[in-house]
Amino acid sequence: MAIPKGTIAVEEAVVNPNDLDFLADVASMYAPGATSPAPGTGDSAHHALAQKLADIHDERLRKMNAEGVEYMLLSVTAPGCQGVVDPVRAQALATKSNDWLASEVGRNPARFGGLAALSMHSGAEAAAELRRAVKELGMFGALLNNYQCTGADGRGKTFFDTPEYHVFWETVQQLGVPVYMHPSYPTRGDLASPESQYGPRKHLLGAAVQFHLDLSFHLYALISSGIFDRYPRVQVVAGHLGEGIPFNLWRANHWYNKPVKREARPSVEDYGYYFKHNISVTTSGFYSTQGLKFCVNEIGVDRCIFSIDYPYDKIEEAQDWWKTVDLPEKEKVAVARENAIRLFKLPLEI
Repeated sequence: MAIPKGTIAVEEAVVNPNDLDFLADVASMYAPGATSPAPGTGDSAHHALAQKLADIHDERLRKMNAEGVEYMLLSVTAPGCQGVVDPVRAQALATKSNDWLASEVGRNPARFGGLAALSMHSGAEAAAELRRAVKELGMFGALLNNYQCTGADGRGKTFFDTPEYHVFWETVQQLGVPVYMHPSYPTRGDLASPESQYGPRKHLLGAAVQFHLDLSFHLYALISSGIFDRYPRVQVVAGHLGEGIPFNLWRANHWYNKPVKREARPSVEDYGYYFKHNISVTTSGFYSTQGLKFCVNEIGVDRCIFSIDYPYDKIEEAQDWWKTVDLPEKEKVAVARENAIRLFKLPLEI
């Protein structure tokens, strides 16, 4: 029986129930002060959030059917490989995670697809694993959880706008798949540092504030680095309506285009140009009709994609909101499903 056309959600988290160790470092940040064990600590496999992350084919699929979600792109939850400071362990986690996710997607490819997890300790190794994930495992791109944490104390941060990662971005362009840039919590080592701005302000951690502040810096760095000039077909996706950047684009362009900046900037074009040619944004965890309309007007409807952010947000809440969005029908269908199909080259009919 044909699956009814509905929404396509592209930032939907999962975890291998047999591989929860990488969550231990950030577990307490999910719910500061909570008495029950968070993912990665204690009896984590039985924690409610861990169970929702591990579930793909039962409650998740039932809710998709009940609420009109046609298809989900799945990715291993943050921090994933980006939170693992040991390069060998991070690479092993990427390989294991991708093999597991490809196997799960293979059980129901009509409803699910996968985004690869990658260790970014080495641009060359990341490129090789991405190629394997796409060519051999059938994945539709990759999801990176902000910067790569490094160093014995976890305080090192490696960003992906440097020449070391040109081989990675070149491979992304060759494969023709998007890279989803996703936020993550700081490591415990980072929070314990006297220099950490979040150490005494842990209430700022997470999706409300810290996520978009930290990831928007990385996105600005990527956009202005010249990577999109060198590899103009690379496509990057940013959730949560672009981590606040679309709302700052006018000012960012205004100052970036001043002569004193233009003379020394690494990129040929300004931030707005790349947002209209190389960046797409999703509605994951950001169910604001006014915000979505602003993004449609600012960067174009073709650059806006529906998403949920399950299980951190509810399928029902996202779908209830989506039913109220009063975009013109053609634009609404584009955001709901068609843009995702085109960008990720999903095996679905337009």
